[in-house]
Amino acid sequence: MEKKLNDVKKTPMGRAEPMSKEKKPIYISKELYEEIRKKVRESQNQFQNVEEYVEFVLKEILKEEPQNVYTPEEEEEIKKRLRSLGYL
Repeated sequence: MEKKLNDVKKTPMGRAEPMSKEKKPIYISKELYEEIRKKVRESQNQFQNVEEYVEFVLKEILKEEPQNVYTPEEEEEIKKRLRSLGYL
């Protein structure tokens, strides 16, 4: 199946990605919307509208992997200490 040119969207970082066909509404406060709208205007055409900006930010957040603060060995040592203190 061939991809049509209008089936692909350029992201603000210049990467091509397929456009989602289905959208769901998300409601935010008017104040937050206006703040985002201001960011869109200041983005020097990186973002075309508030929806595009919000979608980009949410995707970036979801891409972030949770960072483990402690290694498994450190976690085991902490558990031992907590047990010895009677917390576990």
